[in-house]
Amino acid sequence: MTKNDPLTERIIAAAIEVHRTLGPGLLESAYEDCLALEMTLRHLSFRRQIGLPVRYKSLNLENAYRCDFIVEGEVVIELKAVEAIVKVHDSQVRTYLKLSGVGVGLLINFNSALLKDGIRRYSL
Repeated sequence: MTKNDPLTERIIAAAIEVHRTLGPGLLESAYEDCLALEMTLRHLSFRRQIGLPVRYKSLNLENAYRCDFIVEGEVVIELKAVEAIVKVHDSQVRTYLKLSGVGVGLLINFNSALLKDGIRRYSL
């Protein structure tokens, strides 16, 4: 995928529509529900709240992490509604990419005045 690939552009357009309608200041769960609806309306297939396994030596933890969305099997989305993105949020998305085997991730912080300022893209 290129940096401005059509799939991430469609996902970002859906997130912008949610942000334009609701604005900042709500709980993450509200944005998650609305983004799910908006992606459905845009005919994007996704899985939601996916448990990701962690294997440590002989221990298998089947649902050690939960990522918010995997879209079209190609993009991991992690949603936030926080004052600022910090390093642990970056680490979280990178871990989701590693555990899921998906090559592209979006971190979307809906608590931004302009949503474009609250979006980060990652790739393996």
